Amino acid sequence: MDDYHKPDQQTVQALRNIATRLRINSIKATTAAGSGHPTSCCSVSEIMSVLFFHTMKYRPEDPRNANNDRFILSKGHAAPVLYAVWAETGYLKENELLNLRKVDSILEGHPVPKQQFVDVATGSLGQGLGAACGMAYTGKYFDKASYRVFCLLGDGEMSEGSVWEAMAFASYYQLDNLVAILDINRLGQSDPAPLQHHVEKYQRRCEAFGWQSIIVDGHSVEELCKVLSQPRHQPLAVIAKTIKGKGIPAAEDKMGWHGKPLPKDMADSVIKEMQSRIVSCNKRLYPAPPIEDASPVSLRNVRMPSAPSYKPGDKISTRKAYGMALAKLGRYNDHVVALDGDTKNSTFSELFKNEHPNRYVECYIAEQNMVSVAVGCAVRDRNVVFASTFATFFSRAYDQLRMASISESNINLCGSHCGVSIGEDGPSQMGLEDLAMFRAIPTATVFYPSDGVSTEKAVELAANTKGLCFIRTSRPENSIIYNSNEDFHVGQAKVVYKTNDDHVTVIGAGVTLHEALAAAEQLKKERINIRVIDPFTIKPLDSKTIIDSARATRGRIITVEDHYYEGGLGEAVCSAVVNETGFTVHRLAVSQVPRSGKPQELLRVFGIDRDAITQAVRKVLSSSANAK
Repeated sequence: MDDYHKPDQQTVQALRNIATRLRINSIKATTAAGSGHPTSCCSVSEIMSVLFFHTMKYRPEDPRNANNDRFILSKGHAAPVLYAVWAETGYLKENELLNLRKVDSILEGHPVPKQQFVDVATGSLGQGLGAACGMAYTGKYFDKASYRVFCLLGDGEMSEGSVWEAMAFASYYQLDNLVAILDINRLGQSDPAPLQHHVEKYQRRCEAFGWQSIIVDGHSVEELCKVLSQPRHQPLAVIAKTIKGKGIPAAEDKMGWHGKPLPKDMADSVIKEMQSRIVSCNKRLYPAPPIEDASPVSLRNVRMPSAPSYKPGDKISTRKAYGMALAKLGRYNDHVVALDGDTKNSTFSELFKNEHPNRYVECYIAEQNMVSVAVGCAVRDRNVVFASTFATFFSRAYDQLRMASISESNINLCGSHCGVSIGEDGPSQMGLEDLAMFRAIPTATVFYPSDGVSTEKAVELAANTKGLCFIRTSRPENSIIYNSNEDFHVGQAKVVYKTNDDHVTVIGAGVTLHEALAAAEQLKKERINIRVIDPFTIKPLDSKTIIDSARATRGRIITVEDHYYEGGLGEAVCSAVVNETGFTVHRLAVSQVPRSGKPQELLRVFGIDRDAITQAVRKVLSSSANAK
């Protein structure tokens, strides 16, 4: 610390004055809104003042500049103090703060990216640090730039396991450009936080996870200036002991004030008292400009260099086709990066790693953190991000996926080992809820390719599609059914089998599409013709092709899927045809928790194989004959 230049008294006073104004504006905004978390803002006012007006280098007029230091408010309920900071920089008008939480204001109750100074939505606690890890990893290893990443966490969210997944990731990858500031204000929402003010326990925990950890008085601008100016060789945790509700005499360090605005008369008297503490000083503080060394990135037109090289009749699993497609996409696009959760030899993302080791991030068995890191890597359009694991393991990261959608994130997720067709490993490894899970996310596109060609096209389309993309891949090897020059589009289904006189429309995807094609050949011998449809994307679903085909088959539809009944292909088709008269949908799906067995045995046991389809077709035809 020999080179540490202590800030002069004018600077110290200016930072204290800013902290006081941040408190005042947080109280004003929450009282005007009639809701919000003023006490959570008051505990971090000095931290925010020092970060934004002494430590961080950024251009306040251009919050998303690629060279700027990054900031994530993981304790998103303290949003008013973040807005107050941006009013202090001049980016927001101070009177805008009084529109906090109003339906026509961008200043929502928790940070969202419609605000230019917010990169990721926060508010579901425990997720900010994982996203910060993705940003810091990108800065250090992909951009090789000088910008740093600062993440402010609350002590309540330190109970979330995802925080410690992120702590482990940051130290393993030596993210010395990452600083976590822990606001240890002792009090949670309904109870004190478990460690209360035992800051030395937080310090020991952070050190055990490989972080340099320093305890400071979170209300001392001098201490904060000093600790945040330290040179670092590992990630830094600043453990700031603070008082919740600091500066509000009735609420300081008291339970019962979380998420409660001050009544107007109390707010007025507190603000008056705070204003009297502002000492006039001539110094106006401006953030230092960033070092301009993050090169411009264009993610437009991420294309495959050539058509797929599969031949009809070749056999390959869609999971392997995913790995091959990703490696191919990465060959001609330097900003494609891949993450995995220690399943790369099953998802086949290892094919990407083998070719592009510097653009592969091993996230180990920490799926929540993997999704957050993916979101962080995709921030400010620095990378085209693909993350893969078994489809079923994304269920433990569902909150992270939900928040990725609120973050307007563009990430691509591949879930392999879907359905009972994985066989002997049994139900704990079978993705049977994943379609329901991703279909429920408003910004999601759900791809369900059925052969190598359509998988390669899905990877290319996902790279160019906004929002969350999910690619569902399977374990069994299946035949190539498409020519390599076949054109694919999001929301466009393929009729893969038809005659001039079809009796029933059958819709399958992945392994069940191949079962449907086998059923079509079987039924042909009985002079029963079926039309077989590959939906390609389950969301958006190609309603037009399905309805046109069903009209040609007198409204008779059968869906067959390697997924539970709830929320999958069958329900998507039902939604698409709900307003059509004279249509019937007969659904085949997995009806109960499955078990181990050979793939083909399990398809038979759970009634989604070719025999089940032929039986269902006969049943549908005989019941419509009886109806006549």
